[in-house]
Amino acid sequence: MKRAGILLFAAVPVIVTAVVYVATPGDSGASSPQPTSAAAQARTDAKARAEQSEKSQDDQVIADAPPGLAAPEKKELAQQLVASAENSTLDWRSTYGYIEDIGDGQGYTAGIIGFCTGTHDLLTLVERYTKAHPGNGLAGYLPALRKVDGTDSHEGLDPGFTAAWKAESRLPAFRAAQEAERDRSYFDPAVRLAKLDGLGTLGQFVYYDAMVFHGPGTGPNGFYGLRERALKEADTPAEGGREKAYLDIFLDVRRKAMRAKRPGIDTTRIDTAQRQFLYDGNMELRRPLRWRVYGELYEVL
Repeated sequence: MKRAGILLFAAVPVIVTAVVYVATPGDSGASSPQPTSAAAQARTDAKARAEQSEKSQDDQVIADAPPGLAAPEKKELAQQLVASAENSTLDWRSTYGYIEDIGDGQGYTAGIIGFCTGTHDLLTLVERYTKAHPGNGLAGYLPALRKVDGTDSHEGLDPGFTAAWKAESRLPAFRAAQEAERDRSYFDPAVRLAKLDGLGTLGQFVYYDAMVFHGPGTGPNGFYGLRERALKEADTPAEGGREKAYLDIFLDVRRKAMRAKRPGIDTTRIDTAQRQFLYDGNMELRRPLRWRVYGELYEVL
């Protein structure tokens, strides 16, 4: 999910204006309803819209919107931008076989988008891949992956899992599976919700990079929680707000969240990349594109 893991924040008071009751799996009619705040419900609703669980008039909005980041050239650029921050390279296809524990509390981080053994997305990837390709070189690790999910443990994975991942990543089928899971869990929901919020190509990438870094969770610490904080300070273009003003606030929220967790963390993926594009007025990510991450210059001509 993220090379640096899902961020945790200091507690922030939340004013609850309403209480919504939801049934949890296994609830019976006699069970007491589980309360959830209106803020949490709003994040869940946003995720449903992003993942096309609630279509209604949203499909028409998407159909009428320009391709934006989903256009092939822009999507390729998006992967290069993310790879520059995640792996210090523009060659994102060189990272299918990447795997290591970077000590962030999320276990092994692997593949083109930083799937983690501790954050459920790597498990989901291997489960889906195994359903389509039984008997693959990673299938035997599924019991261990389920056991360590949500932890940083390597129990049952060492010493062979990293070698198995690298070997499987040489196969076109597993590379395609990584791309499909990246799109399903990160790229497609981020771009869809950004379009519903009235954002152009740059805004769609801002959402995508935030989804990758912070995770697609509905809690206050995931992408949807950060978006909710930004919405308290600025309206989206779909709500009549100014696009640049909203994105500036959203990037502020992201930067503060990153620093709250790790005061010394490098935030150049925002400061000298996304924010620079915003201040330059490059709302459509037009080429040539130049940016710096961790002090290193990248350019796509």
